[in-house]
Amino acid sequence: MKALIHPTYLPNIAHVSAMVQADEVIFEMDDNYQKQTYRNRAYIYGANGKLQLSIPIIHSQNERQKYRDIKIHNAENWQAVHWKSLETAYRTSPFFEFYEDEFQPLFTTKAKYLLDFNLKCLDVICDCLQMEIKSSKTEVYQKTVTDKTDFRFLANARKEPTFHFDPYTQVFQEKHGYLSNLSVLDLLFNEGTNALNYLENQYKHL
Repeated sequence: MKALIHPTYLPNIAHVSAMVQADEVIFEMDDNYQKQTYRNRAYIYGANGKLQLSIPIIHSQNERQKYRDIKIHNAENWQAVHWKSLETAYRTSPFFEFYEDEFQPLFTTKAKYLLDFNLKCLDVICDCLQMEIKSSKTEVYQKTVTDKTDFRFLANARKEPTFHFDPYTQVFQEKHGYLSNLSVLDLLFNEGTNALNYLENQYKHL
């Protein structure tokens, strides 16, 4: 199976489950940027429940702008805020300390373009998961595809389907219950080396 996917910020379990099952992951590089999507947001499990992390972007005067041309608004110290949020949420999780040295550089080095930063995050995630994927990038935008499975809808945070992924132990589960389809970092920090096996078994829920 070839999977067509939008690169998103710290992708959620649905995104990565689709990638794990694919023979080849094709990243959409030529689409127009859309608001209220996972392109610049991710959700983690904070002490008070579901917590949104949003990357601020520089909005263009043009109505339409290519995703690849979207610049990050680095005047705000969002990276420090996001890293502090991750530390606060997962410091007590079983595997945060095991992986933190891999992720911390993402939040200390400035990035100019959102798409490039998301791809860089994905590289680190794949390394931590020990997940090898064959990937390529689109050169033109196609609204409809017939030779690959189109998972681009997974980037839409407004119309997200309800997924019934298998539960795993989460840090604040006793306070707020199990939260499904968070960023894959939630899975990684809680399940560690078992995370890839978990992801391989979730495709049935997509």
